[in-house]
Amino acid sequence: MSTAHPPTHESTADGPGAPSEQRSVGDLLSAVSADLTTLLRQEVELAKAEVRQSATRAGKGAGMLAGAGVAGHMVLVFISLSACWGIAQWVGLAWGALIIAGVWAIVAGVLAGAGRSNLAKVQGIPRTTETTKNIPNAVAGREGTS
Repeated sequence: MSTAHPPTHESTADGPGAPSEQRSVGDLLSAVSADLTTLLRQEVELAKAEVRQSATRAGKGAGMLAGAGVAGHMVLVFISLSACWGIAQWVGLAWGALIIAGVWAIVAGVLAGAGRSNLAKVQGIPRTTETTKNIPNAVAGREGTS
């Protein structure tokens, strides 16, 4: 019997623990490919699990922040009512309500102006947009041209 023949599929020497000199290059490449595929699949599953966990935590946090926002709004309403009634002792209820409404109108105007100013400064994703424009040239082998 000659040892020059490659092992057949029936041979037990082709298993994962077999010495590398007894396995063909094709078998080795096949094993590496299978191991790489398994590793990538496991990494994708891990990433999915981590994203699910993060999303669940983010959802709970967002829900609690929304509840805090509603509670804060109620506090603001009752403080405003108290201020209105306090001012009403000197100028009357209607004028007290109008003064508090005026204060809130000023606060809203300042916040709207600041928000508009901040939105005007938003640039989007300029680097990503620029590098995305270069993809067709890079694929064609002309990386430096636009």
